[in-house]
Amino acid sequence: MRLLLLDTHLLLWAALDDARLTPAARALINDPSHDLAFSAASIWEVVLKAGLGRADFAVDARLLRGGLLGAGYREMPITAEHAIALTRLPALHRDPFDRILLAQAETEGATLLTVDRALGQYPGPVQLVA
Repeated sequence: MRLLLLDTHLLLWAALDDARLTPAARALINDPSHDLAFSAASIWEVVLKAGLGRADFAVDARLLRGGLLGAGYREMPITAEHAIALTRLPALHRDPFDRILLAQAETEGATLLTVDRALGQYPGPVQLVA
């Protein structure tokens, strides 16, 4: 089994069956040999950006979380160990949500799936599916 942590955009697109979900991402997400995870950071990002009126984050975070758990996704909390792992990341990308997702993937032995080309430049457990 391979643990896949989805970045926030992929998570939303997968949950909403959005057409922006690439065939490569869809295949990985639908592969039953993979365990899927979402981060508390992604739910936090959805809450913050929906509150700012961002249309691409206009979902009910409570329903999103419930749907993901119901679909078998594992919830990954943010720990102090994840925060400390940020010190090992080079400064290639400034987005704090993306950086904590990468630190979580690295710490938890997961692969971070992303459509973000800047995040895809990091060494380590990142797979670009754009």
